Amino acid sequence: IIDQLIAFQADRQFTLVGVGGGVVSDLTGYVASVFMRGISFGFVPTSLLAMVDASIGGKNGIDVGPYKNLVGVIKQPAFLLFDFSFLTTLPDAEWSNGFAEIIKHACILDASAFRLLEKYDLSSVKKDKKFLFGLIERNARLKSGVVKRDEYEKGERRLLNFGHTLGHALETQYILSHGEAVAIGMTYACHFSEGLLGFTSTERVVKLLGQYGLPTHAAFKTENVFEILMMEK
Repeated sequence: IIDQLIAFQADRQFTLVGVGGGVVSDLTGYVASVFMRGISFGFVPTSLLAMVDASIGGKNGIDVGPYKNLVGVIKQPAFLLFDFSFLTTLPDAEWSNGFAEIIKHACILDASAFRLLEKYDLSSVKKDKKFLFGLIERNARLKSGVVKRDEYEKGERRLLNFGHTLGHALETQYILSHGEAVAIGMTYACHFSEGLLGFTSTERVVKLLGQYGLPTHAAFKTENVFEILMMEK
């Protein structure tokens, strides 16, 4: 991509636009942040996961071998453009992928949204466009608010990593989407919290993840996964 920018004779007045899902937005933001020490960039997210999570917050990272987003920067896009018509192109697996992050936000910061989600499932949400679009906006505003208060993850923003510590290690070791890996990570984080903190709602979290087509418990090689986990940011 940098070679192409050079071929275009791009200068510091250029704006790089990432149209796609989370991988595209991460790569776009990273390249724009390092090319000529930084040019403007913006995102047009086309997946549910990108709309509610990946495009928001300024984290622009790329994987290095098995290590997830190990290299990257925190730099905010100049703009975000959401067009809900893109969602009509998504297969069911991508809908579930996005709902992992929506459920994560509900778990950590929005108990009323959690209760609302319990009344729906994947097929019913897709049919209720008003509810769906409101849910996407609610999640975008929720994450944006956290980022504004703690852009560099010194405090509150760390909550957004719920499920990601184990999830990222599983994602790079097995054939899992980001949402599937995070859902499994959230499940095991809940189980840890049962023993460490007396958390009592694991069954509710697991049931909700299942309602939206996400996996929860999984068998994995702990030695391999924990070796990667130890390098998690």
